[in-house]
Amino acid sequence: MEEYSNFIHDIIDENLEKGLVKEIHTRFPPEPNGYLHIGSAKAIWINSMTAKKYGGKFNLRYDDTNPEKEDDEYVRAILEDLRWLGAEPTGGIFYGSDYFDACYDYACKLIREGKAYVCSLSAEEMRQYRGTLTEPGKDSPDRNRPPEESLALFERMRAGEFENGAYTLRAKIDMASPNMNMRDPAIYRILHTPHHRQGDKWCIYPLYDFAHPIQDALEGITYSLCSLEFENHRPLYNWVIDNVFDGASYEQKPHQYEFARLNVTHTVMSKRYLRELVETGIVDGWDDPRMPTLSGLRRRGYSPSSILEFVKTAGVAKAYSIVDVELLEHCIRDELNATAARRMAVMDPVKLIVDNFEDGRVEYFDVSNNPSSESAGTRKVAFTKELYIERADFAAVPPPKYFRLKPGGEVRLMGAYIVKYVSHETDADGNVTVIHCTADLETGNGNPVDGRKVKGTIHYVSAARCVPAVLRTFDQLFTLENVNDMPEGKTYGDYLNPDSIRTYPNAVLEESLAGASLEDRFQFVRNGYFCRDSKNEGVFHCIVGLKDSYAKKK
Repeated sequence: MEEYSNFIHDIIDENLEKGLVKEIHTRFPPEPNGYLHIGSAKAIWINSMTAKKYGGKFNLRYDDTNPEKEDDEYVRAILEDLRWLGAEPTGGIFYGSDYFDACYDYACKLIREGKAYVCSLSAEEMRQYRGTLTEPGKDSPDRNRPPEESLALFERMRAGEFENGAYTLRAKIDMASPNMNMRDPAIYRILHTPHHRQGDKWCIYPLYDFAHPIQDALEGITYSLCSLEFENHRPLYNWVIDNVFDGASYEQKPHQYEFARLNVTHTVMSKRYLRELVETGIVDGWDDPRMPTLSGLRRRGYSPSSILEFVKTAGVAKAYSIVDVELLEHCIRDELNATAARRMAVMDPVKLIVDNFEDGRVEYFDVSNNPSSESAGTRKVAFTKELYIERADFAAVPPPKYFRLKPGGEVRLMGAYIVKYVSHETDADGNVTVIHCTADLETGNGNPVDGRKVKGTIHYVSAARCVPAVLRTFDQLFTLENVNDMPEGKTYGDYLNPDSIRTYPNAVLEESLAGASLEDRFQFVRNGYFCRDSKNEGVFHCIVGLKDSYAKKK
């Protein structure tokens, strides 16, 4: 494995040197309430890569403690994405719900020891009692409830005797703590909702801040690596570990460290809003190629290696930053430039008739599969009397310095002949329908004759030997660069890009693309990198364009 270090690894190296830990064990704990996105890839990479670097174990543990939003569809999708990225859970696959019995027992332990109590305050009352950043909170009237009474109420909560919200179980810590998370946080709530794995067994559920450290400890996790928004939760994480597993050694306890989450320009990471996009039909499912989900990127044509390279290049630090989405595009473009076969595709075709080429004649030219790699070889490309070229490659009234086909001008057809304009036809609205030209039949295979050169080279597809297709290109789904810094009163919906997808329904491809597989990636010369759409027959969509703005910025 390639050596890679960051501040987390520096901590691990020091702990190993001091003998505080022996085996490195990490985990990725996603909530199965939506599909994973590009931000998840950073957490996956950090945890799996750290375990791999030190020869340790990496767990997948579903944080399924909130049955209202969870679904088996998301459970399956998360594992598929994880394995697609190459992050196999070498330590095992676990579910937070499998620890519900243990969490309940540990909650009872805290109650008996006077470290937790059942509280009857409503959610609104709890907020009022909690205080502010500058004022301490107030004790709940139930804070000094006798342990025996709290334990009896907690057992009745489990038995289903009370409605949602009637009671919560709270940790008894410090209502004057400067850390709001330590002001007697709720650790259990009543929720009469069936669970996707546990069914109707439970009507009380542990809160994440209570369940997560217990799960880490029971699985033998040594390093709980999470994003920076959990930094203020770390004292509570440690409080749970210290009070539930009192007497445990340093090595027996998991330790939480935080890193800055991955923020990307023009990208929303909120699963709640991504779900809204899906449910309202604004996008074509969680795997819409415009979505920042891993399934969307996979359908778009991104490779796991390009995504991991993006995460690695973005870096691991504690400071907030926002990464330019063009870096992600640069990573896949850089990879495809070396690996993708070149093919010719005409997105917006207009017919070009070569007047001096015989009817029915088919000539084949050898065209390179990848000019940057001789080992890629060549392919045969058909040339016939009737061809298609891009509508934008002809101008009846050309602008200055226009080097494509125009009246009185000539261009080279890629890998084939130089052709010279003769005439063109238009419809009633003035749109060009047919262009006539003649070919210099001494200039085949792209070789200039008698030192004569032309400035313009355009691509083409044989009308007789083409594959009809629908092509789609994409732009950013959101127009706002930093969606985490929206103006007051605005929502994500105010910045949806109405031109995030463009469709070319009459495209034509060279005949070799008839057998393209879903795994194939192509550079459609002069247009971008494309692949077949896994959900729509006959549709190819653009992975990324040819222009690399990020490389120019460096």
